[in-house]
Amino acid sequence: QVQLLESGGGLVQAGGSLRLSCAASGRTFSGYSMGWFRRAPGKEREFVAAVRWNFGMPTYADSVKGRFTISRDNAKNTGYLQMNSLKPEDTAVYYCAARRAGATTWDYWGQGTQVTVSS
Repeated sequence: QVQLLESGGGLVQAGGSLRLSCAASGRTFSGYSMGWFRRAPGKEREFVAAVRWNFGMPTYADSVKGRFTISRDNAKNTGYLQMNSLKPEDTAVYYCAARRAGATTWDYWGQGTQVTVSS
């Protein structure tokens, strides 16, 4: 089992930045791929970014490419999502997720952290 806890959300003006953190516990984080997802009010949860367990090339949703950066520090069992040039449409609850190497589904989820971008 892996437990995930997000932090770093908040209220920011458009054009500002936030860095989300995802602290993992329970198992060695290095053997898990990590992803970030978000759910805006009235919308389905959507993929934001992911990085594989072996530090392969990260992937991003088109809507955040060039603005968001996913990273991880396995020594600290922590993942990050650096969000720059934030837009009001980035407002959502952001979730951290993890899956074992080779798995096809995201098995572990955090409780989410709210990000609100004002115009």
